[in-house]
Amino acid sequence: MDEKFDCIIVGGGIAGLAAAMILARNNMKFLLIEKGEFAGSKNVSGGVLWGHDLARLVPGYWEEEDGGWERFINHRRLTFMDEQSTFSIDFKSSHFNETPYSGVVVLRSKFDRWLAGKVQEEIDQSDHAMESFIATNIKVDEVLMENDKAVGIRTGDEEFHADSVILAEGVNNLLTRQVGLQDDYVPADHMLTGIKEVIRYDQKVLEDRFQLNGLSGMSNEFVGYSTDGVEGGGFLYTNRDTISLGLVAGIKDMREKEKSPHDILNTFKGHPVIQDTIKGGEVVEYSAHVVSSGDKRVMPKELYKDGVLLCGESANLLMNAGKAIQGMDLAMRSGILGAETIVKAKERGDFSSQTMKEYRQALDESYVMQDINNFQDAVHMLHSPEMFKDVPNLICDFGRKFFTIDNEPTKKSREMMSESIKEHSSYWDLIKIGFKGAKSL
Repeated sequence: MDEKFDCIIVGGGIAGLAAAMILARNNMKFLLIEKGEFAGSKNVSGGVLWGHDLARLVPGYWEEEDGGWERFINHRRLTFMDEQSTFSIDFKSSHFNETPYSGVVVLRSKFDRWLAGKVQEEIDQSDHAMESFIATNIKVDEVLMENDKAVGIRTGDEEFHADSVILAEGVNNLLTRQVGLQDDYVPADHMLTGIKEVIRYDQKVLEDRFQLNGLSGMSNEFVGYSTDGVEGGGFLYTNRDTISLGLVAGIKDMREKEKSPHDILNTFKGHPVIQDTIKGGEVVEYSAHVVSSGDKRVMPKELYKDGVLLCGESANLLMNAGKAIQGMDLAMRSGILGAETIVKAKERGDFSSQTMKEYRQALDESYVMQDINNFQDAVHMLHSPEMFKDVPNLICDFGRKFFTIDNEPTKKSREMMSESIKEHSSYWDLIKIGFKGAKSL
């Protein structure tokens, strides 16, 4: 067999599989290498895949009886927490019920495996059904470089050659550094640890507790006490018969405050409101992994060079401006755009950086980089101490005053707010936060 491929994809996560789908549909000969036993076997993350790119890759996915997704989101909630209270902004709308869904909850070990199956179906229908492969349980040790151009990969003693390489290796981007697109490890102050438990219920109990109908679902983000004073926030997503409950917490801040991910998660679960929410559930999975903070300063100096492109978390593509945690959708779009660039390169017979730079141009013109660039102030603001301590404490304190009914004369709301501000912040600090918020959002 001729071992020269049009493209080798390193990584069978969402970015790599999205790229593979596009390559297969364009009759490209490619090799996708995944170090896990199967696509998704080493991916412990999960959450909401936002947007409509999944419908582009798998048209009508919502009609499949046993698709790779758990529930569609039609209920959004943002919750501020202090030690004893929560104050939520809650939004539910039937417009979210329209297909294709604007957000679906996924468990990555299941979803990635399902999506890999869809890619294999496309391979089987392509002109290179016997020459394109998804190869699992293989670790890539090195990207082969000749004259500073990627020409293939080495795994153990074997070498595989290709006109191009897509690196979709994830946040631990060793190969990205090896090819010279990132100088060193990303500093800990720009990285977070994601900690998650999957908690199982009887499906009817789960649906009744979270007011779910059919396959509708809820996403809930938490700000404040969820991380016990550490930079970050919490989340809760409803799956078919489980919930995903967890945190993202700043690595540097945890180290300086001498707190472990497990301790912070237990504090979160011990909150009286969370205790009520998760009552009766059985923990069936615990996982932790490193994620980017969304600060674009951690991105590699460039996302391409001769013969190679970076997609997904290998490029530190992540976005959290307060509305949602976005990572999987950015990975999927970057994989699509990367593969489309490789298709153009094949047509031109030019895999040099001159063609590869069109990937960066396409990414810059897409919502991915436009949102990352436009909302950097919001990212920085969300990671400021005021947003995970003072603001949630103030909001919850006001909520306790406002919703408590005593047999005493009731104060005006403005008096209650004034008292809460004096206890937890100052008018000047709130003006500064309001100005930052108006500017960043």
